[in-house]
Amino acid sequence: MKVLIIEDERSIAELERDYLQVSGFTCDIAADGETGLKMALEGDYALVIVDIMLPGRDGFSVCTELRKAKDIPIIFLSAKGEDIDKVRGLGLGADDYITKPFSPSELVARVRTHIDRYHRLVKKDREQKHGNLLTIGDLKIDKDAHRVYVTGHEVTMPVKEYELLLFLAENPNIVFSKERLFDRIWGMDAMGDVSTVTVHIQRIRDKIEKNYPGQKYIETVWGAGYRFKI
Repeated sequence: MKVLIIEDERSIAELERDYLQVSGFTCDIAADGETGLKMALEGDYALVIVDIMLPGRDGFSVCTELRKAKDIPIIFLSAKGEDIDKVRGLGLGADDYITKPFSPSELVARVRTHIDRYHRLVKKDREQKHGNLLTIGDLKIDKDAHRVYVTGHEVTMPVKEYELLLFLAENPNIVFSKERLFDRIWGMDAMGDVSTVTVHIQRIRDKIEKNYPGQKYIETVWGAGYRFKI
């Protein structure tokens, strides 16, 4: 499996590469945002690791443009450790956020976890029989094609958003806490926190509700969690 590292500090990029290669991955390195984005769009990568502070085009911009075209896992690895940067990164579609200085072994573990989870979802979708369509009002979830439509218009969703929406839609009118959703979608052994759930719920709402007047699917139950209304 091939991983793209977009990092302008050569020593850090080479450290990431060396540990990933020892663990069986193949790695390419890009030293600026423009080159990294071009490589990510044109290459066949299983995952992209991107710094935020990059020459030419910052990591946020790289993530935004890449997410429009591909749903492969994206991990931010940055010295910017403020919560606002983490929330912004996850809100743009990244799957994880690691703060420098970092543990190389932890990085490898997270890379492997995200790639494995992505492959499992893709495999599951491919194995499902044709015509597996979930319809709730004007919302349609095509589980065979891993696609979501609202009033006939397709909306793009990365893996985690899709899994979260599908889980809620398949279990309507049940209130799930953020902790329960985090365990279900990210796994009990996942590294991160439940604020990730809030960020992903907001992104889903923006895509299936905000731009479509009258559409309301996910309800916040204050102090309890979220439920999908039908």
